Formats: sequence, C-alpha cells, structure tokens
Amino acid sequence: MHPCGRHLDAPLSRRDMLARSAGGFGSVALASLFGNSIVQAGTGGITLPHHVPRARSVIFLYMDGGPSQMDTFDPKPRLIKEHGNPFPMQIEATQFDDNGMTLQSPWKFSHHGECGHQISELFPHVATCADELCIVRSMTSKFSEHTNANYFLHTGLGLAGRPSMGAWASYGLGSETRDLPSFVVLNGGLTPPGGLDCFSSGFLPATHQGSVLKPDGYGMAHVTPAEVRASLQERKLELTGRLDDVASGQQDQAIEAAIANQEMAFRMQWAVPELMQIEGESKLTRDLYGLDASYEPTKIFGRQCLLARRLVERGVRFVELTCPAVNGDRWDQHNNLREGHENNARAVDQPIAGLLKDLRARGLLDETLVVWAAEFGRTPFAQGSDGRDHNPFGYSIWLAGGGVQGGMTYGSTDEFGYRAEENPLEVHDLHATMLHLLGLDHTRLSVPVGGRDMRLTDVHGHVVSDILI
Repeated sequence: MHPCGRHLDAPLSRRDMLARSAGGFGSVALASLFGNSIVQAGTGGITLPHHVPRARSVIFLYMDGGPSQMDTFDPKPRLIKEHGNPFPMQIEATQFDDNGMTLQSPWKFSHHGECGHQISELFPHVATCADELCIVRSMTSKFSEHTNANYFLHTGLGLAGRPSMGAWASYGLGSETRDLPSFVVLNGGLTPPGGLDCFSSGFLPATHQGSVLKPDGYGMAHVTPAEVRASLQERKLELTGRLDDVASGQQDQAIEAAIANQEMAFRMQWAVPELMQIEGESKLTRDLYGLDASYEPTKIFGRQCLLARRLVERGVRFVELTCPAVNGDRWDQHNNLREGHENNARAVDQPIAGLLKDLRARGLLDETLVVWAAEFGRTPFAQGSDGRDHNPFGYSIWLAGGGVQGGMTYGSTDEFGYRAEENPLEVHDLHATMLHLLGLDHTRLSVPVGGRDMRLTDVHGHVVSDILI
C-alpha cells in the first residue's frame, strides 16, 4: 500500500512476466488470423479451434416436451395397419403407465425436395427446406423424465450442475463480438423443466453461462439501466472494480468472471436495443418469418428466429431458442395429441423455414449450424386413447447448414418407430459432432474438476462423420 493510501499493483514475478510475454508477436499474428475471438474468449477459454471449423455459430431450436417422431419426420405405415390393436412389441416401463393400443399418426406424410424427404403435413413450411435437412431418425436418450432428460440433452449429464453445451462452446471459442454474450438464450415463454440450470456454466467461469433475453411484443429486452446518466453507472462500475481488486489481492477466476459480467451488462445496454430493433426489417422479411401472423405464438417464435439470425450476424457463438406457450401444453401431448401437436407446429413451422431461407440468402447457412431437437420422443402406442407417452429409445432430430449434408437421413427406428435399430446415436454423439463442426475436438476440450478432467461428452461420444460434408 502506498503511504498516501493508494493501492499499488504487486510487481510482476519473473514467472508471470514470462507467461504474459511468451506468445510475443506470434500471438498477434494468430489474433489477426482468427479475428477477435482470442480477445473475446473471456476467462478460461482455449480461444483457438483445434482444427479448421465448418461452422462459426450454432442455433439450437429446442422443442420443449418431445415431439412425436412418427408424427413429424419418421413415417411408419405399419402403425396404420395395426391401429387400434394391442401393441405387439415388448413395452418398456413408461412414465405414466397408462398404455393403450397402437396409435397411427393423424397426419399424412409426403415426399419433398429433390432428396425426397418424407415430412408430415404438420410442417408445410419446413418441408420447403427439405434439401437443407439432415434428418437423424435414431436418436436416443438415457432418461424418460423431462428434468433429467433436459439436463442430459443440454449438459451431457442427467443431473444439475454441469455446464451447458452453449457454455462449452463459449469457453472453447469465445465470442466474435465485444458487446454481446457468446451464449444467448431467447426465451419464448417456456422455461424447460430443469430451469435455468439447463443454460448454466456449471464449473466453468460464469462469463460462459447463457444470457437469457425475453423480447416483449415490441422487440425490446429488459436491459434498461437504473441510473439516469451513463457517467454515473461508469463510476459505479469503476468503484466496484477497484474494490474487487483490493478484496482479492490477486484476482481469482470467480471475481474475474463477475467483473467481466458486469462490464458485459454495461455494454449490452447499448448493443441490445439496437439488436432488438426489428421494425426496420423489410416486409419481405417480416412475411418470411411470420411476424404479422394471426397466431400469436407464431409471431413470438418468428421474432426469436429473426433475432437468432441477427445475433449470429453479430458474432454470437451459440443461440438457443425455447418454445412459446400455446393453447395446451408444450410438445408433451399425453392426451389430445392432434390439437397439441398442431398448435406447437403452427407456432414454429413458418419461423424455422424463414430462418433457414434467410440464412441461406445471406450466405450464413454454410457457417451456421442449425439443430432441431428435444429431450426425447413419443411412444407409438397410445397413452389413454388420444395421447403418447415419453419415449427415449428412438426419436428424430434434424440438423442443417454448418458443414452437415443436407437432403439425407441417418439411422432408423423399427417398423413402429419405437426403438432405434440402425446407427443409434446418443446425446454424447450429438455434442461431439456439434463441437467438431465448430473446430473443437471434444476429447481435448476439458477442465480439471475434482481430481479428473471433465468435458461435455464425459468419457463418451464420437463424431458422426457420415453426416458431414
């Protein structure tokens, strides 16, 4: 401490000096090659890809509740033949143990695109993008209950406390923008079972947790500063930073993350309002996303999809969209299958197709990985008489852009759509493939925790090279 009472930084040790200068002009050259990602990686990130990435960003379309695979992207003619009969396969334990008869899909399937994808009439708009889609029909999960399955889908573990896949992407590569978080969650109104822990940074620095934005009906987010003058807020932040320095001596990771989050929040007060100003978008764009649709959930999800495009344009690394509330439940139709699935599909179909087409038109789809997935699928037999129970044994997801082959299907379920038979995949495989497309080797993206190296895929997962370009 200086005699006048001013705090002085401790002099650098020889080791610190060498560590800080070791990169020399080589690090300047790397920063030039990789843009601003080195500078923006935040606390703890590795900052450089392990190999040349195919994607710069991910947009994760989370279909909360579990859409039915045999009603969306995996048609099963055998269900029509066996409709109303006792289900002929061995039935695993179900969530609610109210198993009914074999239940055919209420919707027709037809071929779309040059690839001939069979897509349900629930998705007439997404069907126009068939040649962009890589449909995986052999996804599996280890959990049949929403909360554990959501943790598993998001973090690779069926319990709370682990970092989300968005946090891992942020930790590994950082952001290409200084004024927005690298991991953003656009909340349409439904927080998944499991809550905000689905978007947690876990044992990673807090700078990598998902920043949840909920646009209101006018496209604004709640980031209004409490202070009447920016200079007053700047002085408060400066004082907080000095107090943190005094309290910590040499700052630890948690304090550094807290300071970085405060600074990010300050910058977001200017960046987010500009991001949310979608009124300037053309009528063509508004129509594309369904921003003026008569169905309010379509308008909500349309704004989310448009904001997702604007976020990746600005360099945000990982954007997750949650579903809007519809009349009835999320994609979780234990009864009233027809109305529930139709309402949910109506909410997301046009906006998702608009997003894919807009990304393609702007030259962004090749570098943006779009993933449509839920925590599990549904049973091919009824729950009660007109619903479907949870089914983690085989269900459908799809990917588009970002180095994935469009117009192909991968894997298959049995003739009823109950269990994955050909090329079954686990969530760990999905995570490994997503990280690979971002330029990260999932086996090398690890953090020492509790005496062992931890990673998103734990000790599991392989890259699904067959679906890559």
